[in-house]
Amino acid sequence: MTEPAFSFADETNEAETLQRAVEVRVLNRISKPLHYRVPGFLDIPKPGSLVKIPLGRRTEHGIVAPPSKSEIDFPVSKLKNILEVIYPYPVITEDVFNMATWMANYYACSAEAVYERILPSAIRKGAQEKTITFIILTEKGRVFDLSKIEKKAPKQFQLLRLLSQQSDPISKSHLIRALNLSHAVFKALKEKGLIEERLQSQERIGYEDELGKRDAITVKDFDLTEEQGEAVEGICHEIDKAQFSPILLHGVTGSGKTEVYVRAIRHALGKSGGSALFLVPEVALAPQTVSTLKSRLESLGEDVVVWHSHLSDGERRDSWLKIARGESRIVVGARSAIFTPLQNLKLLIVDEEHEPSYKQEETPRYHGRDLAVVRARYNEICCILGSATPSLESLYNVKVGKYKQIRLTKRVDNRELPRVSIVDMRIEYRKNKKEGILSQKLKDALIDRFQKREQSILFLNRRGFSTQMICKACGWVAMSDQCSVPLTYHRRANLLKCHLSGYETPAPRICPECGSTGIRGEGFGTQKLEEIVSQVLPRARVFRIDADTMQKKNLFRHVLSDFRKGKLDILLGTQMIAKGLDFPNVTLVALINADQSLYMEDFRATERTFQLLVQVAGRAGRGEKSGEVIIQTSTPHASPIQFAKRSDFEEFLEEEIELRREFNYPPFRHLIRHLIRCRSLEKVVFFAEKWRNTIEKHFDESTEIRGPIPASVEKLDGEYRYQIWYFTTKVISTVKTIHNVSADFTWDSQIKQSIDVDAMNLI
Repeated sequence: MTEPAFSFADETNEAETLQRAVEVRVLNRISKPLHYRVPGFLDIPKPGSLVKIPLGRRTEHGIVAPPSKSEIDFPVSKLKNILEVIYPYPVITEDVFNMATWMANYYACSAEAVYERILPSAIRKGAQEKTITFIILTEKGRVFDLSKIEKKAPKQFQLLRLLSQQSDPISKSHLIRALNLSHAVFKALKEKGLIEERLQSQERIGYEDELGKRDAITVKDFDLTEEQGEAVEGICHEIDKAQFSPILLHGVTGSGKTEVYVRAIRHALGKSGGSALFLVPEVALAPQTVSTLKSRLESLGEDVVVWHSHLSDGERRDSWLKIARGESRIVVGARSAIFTPLQNLKLLIVDEEHEPSYKQEETPRYHGRDLAVVRARYNEICCILGSATPSLESLYNVKVGKYKQIRLTKRVDNRELPRVSIVDMRIEYRKNKKEGILSQKLKDALIDRFQKREQSILFLNRRGFSTQMICKACGWVAMSDQCSVPLTYHRRANLLKCHLSGYETPAPRICPECGSTGIRGEGFGTQKLEEIVSQVLPRARVFRIDADTMQKKNLFRHVLSDFRKGKLDILLGTQMIAKGLDFPNVTLVALINADQSLYMEDFRATERTFQLLVQVAGRAGRGEKSGEVIIQTSTPHASPIQFAKRSDFEEFLEEEIELRREFNYPPFRHLIRHLIRCRSLEKVVFFAEKWRNTIEKHFDESTEIRGPIPASVEKLDGEYRYQIWYFTTKVISTVKTIHNVSADFTWDSQIKQSIDVDAMNLI
């Protein structure tokens, strides 16, 4: 251990050194709220009413000093003004405030729920850092006798010794871990006056920023393809017009959409001095996009802030305030980034706009892509929606003239799309007389790529070892106690797990129904796939990516970084690896059980299967080497599989849009899903039917009601679930009618409900 700044054994040195003691700052890494809050802020009254907020001076960090007795009235409808009393800059911008009002009306939720979603908790609470300052007490002109502390409280003495050596900030949590201290030690020293606590703001550097700088992909400007050049020119023209202009950028995988985004952002920032917001389905799933943007734009002196829900409270607060202060003009983030307080916004980009993950599944159930269009309308700016497989909703908006469309039909450098072959697993079964996971064609391809030192990606959208456990003697199936789904077997932990509720139980060795030992796992997931691949290629470096392995923060980014550097040969996993990956050395991509999502109880099942196949296949052959895609399926003639093989988007669209038109499904009408749930099946059925009989009297033929019917998963987390669908072209008036009628309807206290406008998850 480093010698202290003074010697406690030498009385003279001790006195001299203590007289010129150095101030040491000990910073908490976790933000803590102040002991007071703005009354009426977290529990917002109805709009138009008045609340009392304390008056007090602002500190240098923008926080109101401990409240005085004086109070002043503020209208809640001007919530952002209340926040400006806490922060001397707008943490809610005018356009976001207006968007919040629109959300409350459109998404059938309260203003309180919207504000809770918009503002990070650290901002709502006025979080600050605590600073511990080391000071020296004197008694009647003499230096305080520290020997008393050394004898009676060695832990306190140990802490003082370490503090005396510090000249740079050190976190309190670090001191606690390093010295094995309790908070009581700090409290005791504070009471003795040897240390005191002060409020101080300290900016935290998110791990994403550090990793992004370390692993950033430095890409210099290069000549654009003809299509890219036309796309950039068209988008920049729309930016200069300073008018609301939604554009669908439809480009095949590997066509260079990211480069178009970068050029558009540069133009928006340089031409008008504006700011830009870039949305991705999940930041964790698009690390290369983030790194590329940071590398390309930070070199121009622009700071890129990464925003998503996995940041710590402190990181979120610092990022939010950096944006609010105008220190960062570029934000890259997941759907919640749509609320960030960017000022003078000039460009909005939604990458992979078709992704269902843009839809928030908790109140308020907003869609990030749709809110991007709304915010662009409020600002009268350009909004780019990009995808290789656009949603039918966006394509329909192009068809009716609401959106403009720009196409990128070729990969950069004239690279060919990967060769796609389909393996009929029914034939494989007849050959081998047993269910196989890897076809012989795929095994040979994996061995070939490994020998050539090329990389492979295997996609299987099913976790666990076996999809269910069944008794061969009596047919008993292990079912979840809380949900109406079979339990998934995880062999390493020897557990049966429900992936919906989180319920788990030890896997039985004998059948609880008949006592037979003939219990077997059926089906397979990523764990079993990993085992089989390791048997085929025992020397290959294989890594599995799914919700079971990605438990640690930022582990996903570490793994992708290792894969990019060639430290891994094969990456396999669920849809976490289906998008956002761009590795030039990946020449083989395989989809296991490619038709798995095709027969879900969802009218979007065909569309999502096609999108998933095209997106996963697009990970292959993105470098100089040609790529190959192998699709393993038991339904090789299914239309989305055949269309995906040929990358024939137009024919798929024509077929699918006609089916939607026939049944009048979205995008031809909006779908509002009304979910009614209760722990009593009899009650949920009774009230669902009674509600249907009541509400249908309040709608004319412009609104169609279907149901009530059981949800796809009828029982979830111990609650039975029934649903009613409303198809309408008038969302706000339909939602208003539902709320007005529901207010006068007598619901049982045990009944719970939710209204989901433009529902994406029908499970």
